[in-house]
Formats: sequence, structure tokens, C-alpha cells
Amino acid sequence: MNFLTFLLQTPAPELLPPSDSIKNHLIHTAEVIATTPKEELFSQMVSKALNFGVKVLAALAIYIVGAWLIKKIKNLLSGYFTRRNTDAALASFVMSLVSIGATILLIILTVGTLGVNTTSLAALLAAGGMAIGMALSGTVQNFAGGIMIIVFKPFKVGDYIEAQGFAGTVIEVNIVSTKLTTVDNKVIVIPNGALSNGTINNYSHMPLRRVDWTVDVEYGTSSEEAKAVIMEIVSADSRVLTTESGAPADPFVALAELRDSSIQFVVRAWVKSEDYWGVKFDITENIYTILPQRGIQFPFPQLDVTIKK
Repeated sequence: MNFLTFLLQTPAPELLPPSDSIKNHLIHTAEVIATTPKEELFSQMVSKALNFGVKVLAALAIYIVGAWLIKKIKNLLSGYFTRRNTDAALASFVMSLVSIGATILLIILTVGTLGVNTTSLAALLAAGGMAIGMALSGTVQNFAGGIMIIVFKPFKVGDYIEAQGFAGTVIEVNIVSTKLTTVDNKVIVIPNGALSNGTINNYSHMPLRRVDWTVDVEYGTSSEEAKAVIMEIVSADSRVLTTESGAPADPFVALAELRDSSIQFVVRAWVKSEDYWGVKFDITENIYTILPQRGIQFPFPQLDVTIKK
């Protein structure tokens, strides 16, 4: 019995003894080493080292070429989406999905080249993915919501929307969340899970919008005169559209309600979506300025009191 075999058969007092299968394997290996001539043993070690080195070089080559191919594919997809004017959210999602999938495949191929059993690795990745999915159920819901938004496209980058109590311009749609910029330059991040399951008001989806005003004037004012002046104010704005310019209807003014202290007119006009706020603010100011100049006054709350002796 040689010294190495003696050491393997004698358990160390401070360590737990190895299992029988491992112990027997080590003993057998030690015996083979002890009985094999040094020249043959050295030759076998060199051969195995060369084989392992070739595998390492092959794995490095596969990884380098694969990484280059992934980058090339991403550039081709980016150019294709740019030429087709594809929605930015859809382009980003597809490129991310292709990049992640190709990277996982490249890792499996590289590890398999080294001689590692990739079946076990794939099973481990599947089990890990399931565990992560259960732990991140909210993120999975946001992921599913992102897919729904990208597929059905209730809005796109650049649209002005209102959802989940926030309103702003969409600046980014990724796979788990959507970013809005509000009119006062704040960035709002909304999870796609809640966004896809809630109500979305897209102000930019249609090319035209209708602007509504309500105008209260005092009792005693001529209805025809008030309507004529208001219509003159509305029609004077070149941004207001008519049926001839593609609007669903011409500008409209009507007496809508007899209130306690005033008579109320409703005003409606169609404009391009991007002109909505400008037209609304400008015509509101013109109504406030011009009506009093034409002798049409705005009322104050009034209450008639009758005193009986």
C-alpha cells in the first residue's frame, strides 16, 4: 500500500468522512496513479490538458462570434424598424426579446462546448425562472400588461393620455412600465399591469377635437345678439374648423339653460387636436374682453328679497 492510498483510507479526525462511493473512487484513482508509469501518466495529463484547452478555445470562439452576431442582428432590426417607421415601443420590445433570447442560447452553447451537460443547465434555468416568476408575480403582471399595450396599441410614444389619475405625454413604453411627462415637466412612471387593466383617455388618438364653452350673461340680454357676438368671436379664429375644412360640424352657439342669476349659452367648435388648448384659452379671453364692449354683461349671483310688513 502506498502513502496516498493510506491517507485516503485513514479519515481525518477533524473532518467528516467522505461517502463510500466517493471514497472508493478516490482509492481507485490513487491506485491507477500509483501503478501507471510516470511517462504514460504525464502523456495522459498533457493530452487531457490539450483537449480541455481546445474546448476552452472553441468556447471562446463561439462566444465571440455569437456576441458579434447578436450585435449585428440588433443593428439590422434597428435599421428595419427605422425604415418601416415602426412604433418605438414595439421596436424596443422586439429588440429586447431577441437580445435576451439569443444571449441565453449563446450561453448554453458556450457551456455545452466545454463538455457540461446542458440538459441539467436548461432544467435549472427553467426551475429558476419558475421560482423567480412566483416571487415576482407583480412584475409578471406588468410584463403581460406591457405585451397587451404593445399588441393592441391604445397609445404610442408622443400621445397625450390620461390614466390612473395622471395626465401627460408618453415618452417611453417598455415591457413593464410606461413613462409620462406632465405639463409641468414631471416624469410619471405607471406600471403596465395597472395601466392595461384601467381606463385610458387618449387625447391624441383622433386628429380632431371639439372645444366646449359655457357663457353666462345677465337676464335682459337679447339672445340673438349674444349668439351673434359669440359666433363672431369663434369664427374669427382661423384655427376653428368648419365642415368645408373637414370638421364634423360647423361652430355652434345655442341658449342652453335658464339659471337662477343668468342665462347660459353653450358654444361648440371643432379644431385640430394640437390646437385644442390654444383655441380654448384664446377664445375664452376674447369672450371675456369683447362681450362687455358690445354691451353684454356677465351676471353676479342675485337674490330678490321681499319684505312684508
